[in-house]
Order: sequence, then C-alpha cells, then structure tokens
Amino acid sequence: MSRIDTGNSQNPAAAGLGDSAQAVGQDLRNLGSQVREAAKEKYDQYAGEARQYVDQGREAAQEWEQTLESYVQEKPLQALAIAAGVGLLLGLLWKRS
Repeated sequence: MSRIDTGNSQNPAAAGLGDSAQAVGQDLRNLGSQVREAAKEKYDQYAGEARQYVDQGREAAQEWEQTLESYVQEKPLQALAIAAGVGLLLGLLWKRS
C-alpha cells in the first residue's frame, strides 16, 4: 500500500493543485469584478434614460397646463361648461358603480 505524505515535505501534485485553486479563485474574483462593473454601467444607463423620460413627462405636463390656462383665459364660459359636463358625467358613472 502506498502512503500519502502529509508532513512538511512538498508534494508536487498538491502544490500544483493549490496553485490551480488559487488561479481559479483569482479568475472568479476578476469575473465578479467584471460583472459588477457591467451591472453598474447598465444601472447608470437605465437611470439616465429614466431621468430623461421623467423630464420629458414633466415638460409635457407643463405645456398641457399652459395650454389649458390660456384656453380658460380665452374662453372662460366654454371652459366652465366643459368642466361642469365632465363633473356631471363622472358623477353619473360614480353613482352607477
């Protein structure tokens, strides 16, 4: 029977295995860093796009508000009649449900 020496002497196969394990560990750390960096880049990209959409929505809402204000100033009676009609319609729909 052969006996594996676990003493202080260097075993070339064990040393090679240890080196391979260290190399694999380093490769995994490098891969983790690359994945983390790629995820951060995508997050930054999507966050920037989301900010653009929010800004566009805010601008559209402000334009709509300005248009509505100018319409009410130009035709106050017609705006009042439209508002009353919408209120009546919403009231009827709410009463039915």
